[in-house]
Amino acid sequence: MGRLDGRVALVTGAARGIGAATARRLAQEGARVALADLDAEGSAALATELGAAGTEALSLTCDVADAAQVQQTVDRTLERFERLDILVNNAGILRDNLLFKMSEDDWDRVLAVHLRGAFLCARAAQRVMVRQTYGRIVSVSSTSALGNRGQANYSAAKAGLQGLTRTLAIELGPFGITANAVAPGFIDTDMTRATAQRLGVTPEQLQSGAAQSIPLRRIGQPSEVASVIAFLASDDASYVSGQVIYVAGGPAGILM
Repeated sequence: MGRLDGRVALVTGAARGIGAATARRLAQEGARVALADLDAEGSAALATELGAAGTEALSLTCDVADAAQVQQTVDRTLERFERLDILVNNAGILRDNLLFKMSEDDWDRVLAVHLRGAFLCARAAQRVMVRQTYGRIVSVSSTSALGNRGQANYSAAKAGLQGLTRTLAIELGPFGITANAVAPGFIDTDMTRATAQRLGVTPEQLQSGAAQSIPLRRIGQPSEVASVIAFLASDDASYVSGQVIYVAGGPAGILM
């Protein structure tokens, strides 16, 4: 018996990194999983992997910044599974630059994917969850919400997610819906490897340097974030709402 037996989860940005690790963990806990990503090939491959392991999974192509696509994604999830219990807002992109070099498009697109996307997904999902009088919304923020050089757009989006999460908890709590956020620190993902490339160093060099500032003296793995998301998605966290949990190897973690 898993903690999520009978539950249905929708994970955005599910094709790789924290999203893929979360989908795998939720499936291991017993959930059926809808995998939403712009990378149709990646999400389809993960759906095949989960299916081979005995989990019913649905691959969906979705730009979370597009309201129509988000609603279609939720509708298709309901058509397949007939319910939606868990939403994990994980989709994200990086367009790092110092403020004086940052374009309006770099600002707009990062805010659109991270913050507008989470809003659109939460708005669509809550309609179902309110009818069920049950739901779990978990959004992936970041230690960069505390501020980080070269990430004005990303930091603003991730800080906004924390405010959105607290407001969702207040508004949706009366309907049996919890809303929480996790804020990862330095995690070994494609995004942090892209940061290394931007800085002109190897991923190993960046990880080694970062680890020296982390109390646990190592960087994190996507599975370690996924385990916290799985807890927040389960009934073990039934009285936890409006919280931001830093998964960063220390009290506030390291800023990338």
